[in-house]
Amino acid sequence: MASDAQQGTAGEESPHQAEMPFAVVQGAPVTELPQDLYIPPDALEVFLEAFEGPLDLLLYLIKRQNLDVLDIPIAEITRQYMEYVELMKELKLELAAEYLVMAAMLAEIKSRMLLPRPVEAEDEEDPRAELVRRLQEYERFKQAAEDLDTLPRLGRDLYPAGIEAQQRRVVKAQPTVSLEEVLLALKAVMARAEMFSRHHVQREPLSVRDRMSQVLGSLDSERFTDFTRLFNPEEGRLGVAVTLLAVLELLKDSLIEMVQTEPYGPIHVKAAAA
Repeated sequence: MASDAQQGTAGEESPHQAEMPFAVVQGAPVTELPQDLYIPPDALEVFLEAFEGPLDLLLYLIKRQNLDVLDIPIAEITRQYMEYVELMKELKLELAAEYLVMAAMLAEIKSRMLLPRPVEAEDEEDPRAELVRRLQEYERFKQAAEDLDTLPRLGRDLYPAGIEAQQRRVVKAQPTVSLEEVLLALKAVMARAEMFSRHHVQREPLSVRDRMSQVLGSLDSERFTDFTRLFNPEEGRLGVAVTLLAVLELLKDSLIEMVQTEPYGPIHVKAAAA
């Protein structure tokens, strides 16, 4: 009992940080390797307490000691950081280059803080400022990733329910419509179509002025031409009417002469003399 009391007193006089366990077996931390356990060299490498890089390790050390990230004690953090690096060496875990780079950065920051500052460089930025900015940015992204991970995820928290529908043959019945109903519907459609019909005015392709020139060009002042030869039946009623109007206009202007030898006899036409 006395021995235990002395050990307790000695422990209280010289407090020290507990050694970080490298494994947890059935809830109990393990800090030393068993002496009777044989592990072939380089047979298996296991990262039990893995960090996602040197910034993650620094953030873990700061939070564990409940330190202010804006006022980092570089010396203490560097010492704990190197303890973790040495522990990784003892466990024969492969060290990433990022951890060594961060250790060199911490050493550089500490050396810059120890060096005296010139008078003209009093406004120089704190050597820890860049590290603090990187830690704050990493903490924001890490917290955002944790918040996203807490959201419900399909296949992990949510499982869609599905059921396979049986194949069914759908028979579509044909409508029974009488011929009278079809005719009534067609009549209604034609009536609606007439409501939207419009009168289109188009320019007449036949011109009386052009036909006057054609008739005058086909006549000769020396001989008569049969009146019926001036008309083209293929043009229909419209062509006959235009030709008749052209002949009458030429007669009115005395550009042609028209004769008939007997009542109801043939009519002959010729161009008027110059």
